This record gives sequence, structure tokens and C-alpha cells, in this order.
Amino acid sequence: MKLFSRNIAIAILVLLVIATLYPIATGQLQQKETLALSELVSEIHAGRVKAITISGDDLEIRLVDESVRASKKESEAGLTETLKNYGVTDAELLPIAIAVEGPSGALFWAGAVLPFLLPFVLVIFFFWLISRQVKQANVQAFTFGRSKARVISPDNKKNRITFNDVAGADEAKQELTEIVDFLKSPKKFHAIGARIPKGVLLMGAPGTGKTLLARAVAGEAGVPFFHMSASEFVEMFVGVGASRVRDLFKMAKRSAPAIIFIDEIDAIGRHRGAGLGGGHDEREQTLNQILVELDGFEPHESVIVMAATNRPDVLDPALLRPGRFDRRVVIDLPDLKAREAILAIHGRGKPLAEKVDLHEIAQRTPGFSGADLQNLMNEGAILAARENRKSIEQNDLIVSIEKVMLGPERKSHILSPQEKKISAYHEAGHALVAASLPEADPVHKVSIVSRGRAAGYTLKLPVEDRHLYSKKHFLAELAVALGGYASEEVVFEELTTGASNDLKTATAIARDLVTRYGMSEKVGPVSLDEPHEMVFLGRELGMERTYSEKMAETVDFEVARFMKNAYQTALDILKEKRDALEAIAKHLIEKETIEREEFAKLMGSFGIRATREAGAA
Repeated sequence: MKLFSRNIAIAILVLLVIATLYPIATGQLQQKETLALSELVSEIHAGRVKAITISGDDLEIRLVDESVRASKKESEAGLTETLKNYGVTDAELLPIAIAVEGPSGALFWAGAVLPFLLPFVLVIFFFWLISRQVKQANVQAFTFGRSKARVISPDNKKNRITFNDVAGADEAKQELTEIVDFLKSPKKFHAIGARIPKGVLLMGAPGTGKTLLARAVAGEAGVPFFHMSASEFVEMFVGVGASRVRDLFKMAKRSAPAIIFIDEIDAIGRHRGAGLGGGHDEREQTLNQILVELDGFEPHESVIVMAATNRPDVLDPALLRPGRFDRRVVIDLPDLKAREAILAIHGRGKPLAEKVDLHEIAQRTPGFSGADLQNLMNEGAILAARENRKSIEQNDLIVSIEKVMLGPERKSHILSPQEKKISAYHEAGHALVAASLPEADPVHKVSIVSRGRAAGYTLKLPVEDRHLYSKKHFLAELAVALGGYASEEVVFEELTTGASNDLKTATAIARDLVTRYGMSEKVGPVSLDEPHEMVFLGRELGMERTYSEKMAETVDFEVARFMKNAYQTALDILKEKRDALEAIAKHLIEKETIEREEFAKLMGSFGIRATREAGAA
């Protein structure tokens, strides 16, 4: 419809242009004063006529003062005869230059033919536009099933990425080096009878660099990279996705050696037949076609299919069997060393101040993915530009950490004096309990400045990256989570809604202790973990609880016991160290923020060691 309207507009515009140019070409836009023959005779009698130009029946009269007039003569008679009939003598005509001009061939034919030909031309042009529109619609119909893959050529130096551009994930890069070797020299593998995996599945949390690694493999091998999201296969018409899969694999085979990368493959690779009331025909046909294409690879075809997902648990088993996606590469969140390297990569091209310490920033960002760290560096650059500075300073990056974790400062969210006091004691309770328990993570910052949805926050960061957590650590974190709740009870003898998120977090930790980690004496070493996310409606309805109602009652009892014990621990600490609680709260009310060094010094004055050594917990 939009194309049709545009064609109509073009036709109207062309018509207006022709209507404007035609009078110009025929001289109709030249405005001249018209004289009657009697007036022309009077001008001749007065001797004011200098020259007369005859063009057919039209007269162009040039006066002595160089002004031009127009007139017409009789069609049947000549000009001289007509003037003599009006009483003009030969003596009066003698000084006047009379010239006769024949009309030009082009203008003559244009004037004679255009009035008849132009309507036919416009009608033909209109029908041509309509037929062109229909032709384009037919072409789009035939290309509907074509692949929409984006191709990065190995000659494209601007978009080429290598392993040097990917920090961390050393094990993943080592695993993928085999794929690079195969694409560079497949004969070496074929000669010894080795079969390189047809499919490589990259698994990891969002933002860990799965797509970046896939592009780096193509960049290292110097082969074309066909990139397509799994959701781009699926359309409302059944069979389109399968057609696009066939076209994609055909394109890649023509360009072999090559890499096909399918991002978020779980969009089409989920368990078949798991939905309520049957499956999704289009998605399942697309998945079936991918399985067929993977099976159809000949041993000599140097095409590798790579896919990425952060939900490997929902993929169809047929995708993961040997001969398909049988090489699985896990990409973990970066550790301290990797985070520092990632920050250095994203710091390229940015004017960092001399005092910027990326190691300290890496220490403050445990659990950050590569995408988070890239966002952090970008936020730091934006903050420096906003303040009209030419370089990014350390404080810009530190502030950006909190912005990425919690959201921007809400300076318009002004608390009343009573709310500010409650918030100060609430955060002071968290901080004091964390400082008093050696197994808890150390406090890096306490603030009652609103960020995101939080009215205040206590930032705790581990001394070193952890992969294993002890029961003591979880119990300490439970007590810290309930420290704000307990502080409100101790100071105000009243509870507010400010602890709602703390209670939610603490309850989740306590339930995991019982049902996932086997850390409850009553329940024992049994996993009663249930899926937290509803993968498929039909699958979820069909699942049965794997333990009895009596066990469920025991689980609830143990969760409540862990919560009560943690609350009591927090309560005892706050009552015993009430002076330290008051000092922290007073400082927060005055200055709103306490940094790590200042907090450690404040706790030291009360004999509390707030710092931790690596390996303490």
C-alpha cells in the first residue's frame, strides 16, 4: 500500500512538472502587453514603432523605447495589406523593420502533437508503475523463504575480530583453536581419519562473549561468517523457517570453508512436543530442517555450525547427540585476572587518566560479565564527558560500578527526615552485622542515596573470587540480610516495608540451604530442588512433586528455623554493639555515604575489624 501511494505521488509530480515546462517551451509564460490593430496603427502614425516581427498570425511589436508589445493580424491577409486598409501609407511603413519568422520544427510539432500524445504517455506511465509494483511483490514472494543471514567477509578488516580481542575464557579459546586449525588445514585431519565436530554449542550466562568468540574463530581462520538469530527463521507461515535454513546452509556450502553462527538457538531448539495441546509446527519444522542439514554434511565439507545459548537445559536432545552439536564449550563469568584484561580491552581508545587502577576496578566487580564491564567503561566515559573533562578518572569508573549494579542515582527521590533516619539505621544494621561476622563479605560502601528502586544500599564484595561456598558463609549472609530488619526492631520497635526485598533474598538463601545444598540436619543430604522457572506450561503441569507432604512440612520448618536463627544472630550483634550502630547511622544521616576505608576506621574505633584477608571465609 505504501509503495502504491508513492507511485501515485510520483505520477502526479511528473504531470505537474510537464504542465509547468510545456508553456515555457512554447513561450506562453512570457507576459507581453497586447495591442489592438487600431492601437498599432495609431503607434505607427505617431512614429513610435521600430520593428515588427511576424510569426504566423502573431505579431511582436518593438517600440522606439525598446518596449515590446504583442498583437495579431488577420489570418487571410498579409500585414502590409491590413495596415494599408487602416490608412497606413508606404512612407510610414518604410522606417519600420518588418521581419517574418517561421515557427521552429520542434515547437511546431510539440504544439501540434503534445496535446494529443501527452494523455497517452501519462496513461502508459501509470500502468508501468502499477506493473512494477506487482513485479516487486512477486519478487518478494519468491524471496520470502531466502535466508536473512548477515555475512562478515574475511576481507572486512574493520569488523574482523581475533582471539586477541577477546580477554578471559582461555579454556574456551583453547577448545575452539581446534576448529580454527581444521578450517585452515582440513586435509591434516582427514589424512589421519579424524572427524571434526559439525556443530559447536557455546553455553554461558548472558554477556559472557559467546557471539564474540564465534566471530573470533572466523577471524582467526579467515573464513566467511554467516550470522543469524534463531528467531529470524520463524515466521507466521509454516515452512518458511525450514526454507531459510536450507538457503542458509546452501550459501555457506558455496562459500566453504565457512562458519554458520545461530544465536539464541533455544528460540527454535526447545524440546519438541512439550507445549500444552501440541507443539509449534513452524518452530518444530525449522528445528527438523536444522537436524537434517547437520546430518547432510559430507566429511569433506568444511562448514562448521556454531550456536549460542544461555539455556542449554531446554534444548531438544536430538540437537545434542553425537554428530550434531556434540562439542559443547562452557564460557564462565570472568575471574579477577580476566576482568582486568577485559577492562583493558574496552579501555582502548579511551583517554584514561594516569591514576586509573583497573586492578582495583576488577576487584570491585565480582560476578560482572564481559558485557557488564564494557557497559561500565562506557558509563565512565559518559560521566567524564558530561562534566566536560578530557580524561576518565578512577572515581568515574567506581561510580559507574554502582550505576551498572543498582541503577542511576535518584536525586529527585528526597526522603523525609524520619524516612532518612529509618533508612540510615536500616543500612547501618546491615553494615554492622557484616563487619562483625568474619564469614561475611567485607563492606565496601554504605549509602542512603537512592539508586534504582533501593532507598539505600550496603555494597559488600568478596575479597577473592569464590567457586565453593561454606555453610558458615551462607548463615553469615542470612544474618547480614536480616540486619536491617533487626535494626528497625531494636531502634524503633516498629517494622517498615523497607525490609521486603531483604526478606525475599534471605528466604531464597534459606530454602536453597535446605533443598539444594543438603545443609539441613533434619532433611539431610537430599536434593529437593524444584525448577524455579516455568520452561513450558505443559511440561510444568505434567511434573509431580518428588517428595511427600510430610517432607514439605519439614522443609518449611527448616527454612523458618534458619531464618529465626539468623534474625537472632543479627539481633544479638546489634544489641551488643549499639554504640557502633548509632555511630554508623549518625554518620550516614550527616554525610549519606561511607566508603570502605572510612568505614574500617570507624569500626576500628569500636574494636571491630571490618577488613578481611583472602581465604578467611
